[in-house]
Amino acid sequence: MAQFAEVPIACLKAQTLQALLEEFASRDGTDYGEYEHSLEQKVGQLRKQLDSSELLILYDADSEEWDLVDGEEWIKNQIIR
Repeated sequence: MAQFAEVPIACLKAQTLQALLEEFASRDGTDYGEYEHSLEQKVGQLRKQLDSSELLILYDADSEEWDLVDGEEWIKNQIIR
């Protein structure tokens, strides 16, 4: 069973966080709506969402993978368990 850990952005070096956000923003299927946005704009949007806790960084120790998830949904799911 996957063991997810929330990674506080304050624990990451600035360049590491930037690289994670750039990788996420450039993944296939990351559509930002009707208008095309630059990678810099996408990263900026993601950073704002992380700063406001709309998004969280989760790390799965079993698969050694990470993802950005909806913060509110994550919290709700943790309370239900």
